[in-house]
Amino acid sequence: MEYADVAPIMGRLWSPLAAVTSHWQGRDNVQIAVAIAAASIVPERPRVVVQLYKTNLSHDMVLSSGAFALNFLRPDQLDLIGDFGLVSGRERDKLAGVGTKAGSSGSHLLTDCFGYLDCRVINAMDGGDMTCFLADVLDGKTLAQGDPLWWRDARRELPREWLDRWEAKQSSEITTSRATMGKISHTPWQPK
Repeated sequence: MEYADVAPIMGRLWSPLAAVTSHWQGRDNVQIAVAIAAASIVPERPRVVVQLYKTNLSHDMVLSSGAFALNFLRPDQLDLIGDFGLVSGRERDKLAGVGTKAGSSGSHLLTDCFGYLDCRVINAMDGGDMTCFLADVLDGKTLAQGDPLWWRDARRELPREWLDRWEAKQSSEITTSRATMGKISHTPWQPK
């Protein structure tokens, strides 16, 4: 397969940018996720799927806690991409100074964003380099008018330095993914 043949389609499969918050053993974290999808057509049973890479602290926290919140960013919140997506929660508290409230899942909800979905994991699928978490939406609210921030739009507005950092981070993650994509565990997921 030639990547150039599928790149135009693959490049359109991104979701709105969301800050994924998680809480485990008294610790909170947040990361930027771009791979999110609705996973239910039943209005009274909303579900989502989020893909988290195993190299991220949030991955382990969601895997252990069985919960997360999706906090969708507004177009005027580009600064949060740098704060949440270009540094590791292993190095600092990325939610320090950010307005949040506790969600019913235990994850923090941003009080200033486009909207949020508070979620409880009901299943997970190992993808080798990442885990795809299926979750019930416990609660949610749209807090702003208009549209959330999309990665394709954010890329046009981010400072060159951030884009360079993002590309370096992405290159490193691609190298890791190439080495781990085929190492899929087929053991069924069990909540902890």
